[in-house]
Formats: sequence, structure tokens, C-alpha cells
Amino acid sequence: MPPPPAYGQPGYGQAPYGQAPYGQAPYGAPQMPASAYANWGQRVVSALIDYVPGFVLGAIFASAGVSSLSIIFYLAGLAWALYNAYQGGATGQSIGKKAMGTRLLREDNGQPIGGGLGIGRYFLHIIDGLPCYLGYLWPIWDSKRQTFADKILHTVVVKQ
Repeated sequence: MPPPPAYGQPGYGQAPYGQAPYGQAPYGAPQMPASAYANWGQRVVSALIDYVPGFVLGAIFASAGVSSLSIIFYLAGLAWALYNAYQGGATGQSIGKKAMGTRLLREDNGQPIGGGLGIGRYFLHIIDGLPCYLGYLWPIWDSKRQTFADKILHTVVVKQ
């Protein structure tokens, strides 16, 4: 093995030729194979688990004419959704993503995006619904299976 270059010489502090810095894919290699991304069905079931239960209970009580209970369940549904959005960002897995075996990660380094961005991503999904809900269907044919919110935040949902 040749000695490392002297301080200030070309190549000092760089990874050896053909090797990538720690934690990154080799130069020129794709970050993830297409099969690593979660499919649309997994994403839909995960979202239903994460966001629907409290809102359904609120709607049931609202249709029964019990407005005070429906308000409580709607607020509980919002709290449930925000909790799952936070967990999805902080750990990469909400309750729905754990159940479906998927994980939310940054596209560039494969790390969780953080709780604050997880909540921001939850609200950014509004953009997915604006053009006739096209953003929610976009993962069906997208190469990285990303929604518009994922593209904006540079996130991917991968199989575990």
C-alpha cells in the first residue's frame, strides 16, 4: 500500500479512488434499486392506518347527532395524525409504516427526516390533492414512487 499523500498534496483527505465516503454509495452507482421503494398499495394502507381512525369515529358520532363527541373524536383524529406524522419523520416509521414494513427516509443520505419535517410533510400532502388528487397517484408510475410532497422534500418511502 502506498503511503498517504503529504499534507497539501492532491488527494489529501479524499477517499481512495473508486471508494465513496463513509455511508454513501460508490461513485456513479445508483442510490437504491427500484425494487427497494414501497409500492403504492403499501403506501395507501399505511396512510389509512395513520390518518383515518379518529376521523371515522368523529363522522359516526356526527351522523348520530352527538356533536360534542364528534368534535372530541375529530380532535383526537387530528392528534393521532400529527403524532404519526411526527413519528414518521423522527424515526422513519409511523404506526402504519411499521405495520406495512416501510420506512420514510431522506433521498440523499437514507436517514429519517426529523419530526418537524414529518409534520410539515403531512401538511405538504395538500399539494398532492390540488391537481385532481394526481399527486397521490403519482407513485404508481414514478421511478422512485414519490408523491409531489416527497419530491419537494427529497424523501422516499422504502421497503424494510
